[in-house]
Amino acid sequence: MQCKNILIIEDDADISEILKFAIELEGYTVYTAANGQEGLEALSKIEPCLILLDLMMPIMDGWAFAEALEKDPTLNKIPFVVITAFAESAINIKKARGIIKKPVELELLNSTLKKFCA
Repeated sequence: MQCKNILIIEDDADISEILKFAIELEGYTVYTAANGQEGLEALSKIEPCLILLDLMMPIMDGWAFAEALEKDPTLNKIPFVVITAFAESAINIKKARGIIKKPVELELLNSTLKKFCA
């Protein structure tokens, strides 16, 4: 059975809701977090097949979240893709499995979901 859980970590509520809606239309169950700290808390309750990670957020940004994920042996196998308006900023995140530039192209988003969750 394939995993259908997606975790979106994004502080912009409008972007988060749009992504959630688009992904749910594809048949996935979507969880959201407004920052990296909330994302780590969500990972104690769910096991997503993919994390969509914004970089610039309050409390715990995407870089700190990626670092925390990498250090945790139970979480570091979960793939994450960076979603950012500043794609060049994401290049130095070693474990990122990809970068999706904002505004998000739905075709690229859907192919990314299929790649990691099929």
